[in-house]
Amino acid sequence: MNPNTTRAIAGGFVGTAVMTMMMYYVAPMMMGLEMDIAAMLGSMLGGSWGAGLAMHFTLGTLVFPLVYARALFGMLPGTPVVRGAVWGFVLFLMAQVIVMPMMGGGFFSANMGGMTAVAGSLMGHLVYGALLGGIGGGSGR
Repeated sequence: MNPNTTRAIAGGFVGTAVMTMMMYYVAPMMMGLEMDIAAMLGSMLGGSWGAGLAMHFTLGTLVFPLVYARALFGMLPGTPVVRGAVWGFVLFLMAQVIVMPMMGGGFFSANMGGMTAVAGSLMGHLVYGALLGGIGGGSGR
């Protein structure tokens, strides 16, 4: 049985908001690394920072939670938080192997901060997934 769709969307929104704050406020302070996801995604959309931010929130709030809740939840191991974190890890891998090279960042962020950027991306995606899973819950909650 799948989690409630509304709760999964809420979890995706909270996870996206927290991940975004981590990129804009925590990563620069702790890692000395600028991570502007809106600018990076916007570069694929004609250079609009606002369009990049809208794409980031649309994917994180609607697309990824719906895929998680409707297609993957039953196949992932563990509690809802663990399932969400596993989904966050899958999203991290897709970001580093597919999206970063498309945006000029290179395979595993080789051109955009290397291992420091990879570590920040991994942490952000795991937090996103854990919040998605924790708030989205499962059918038993």
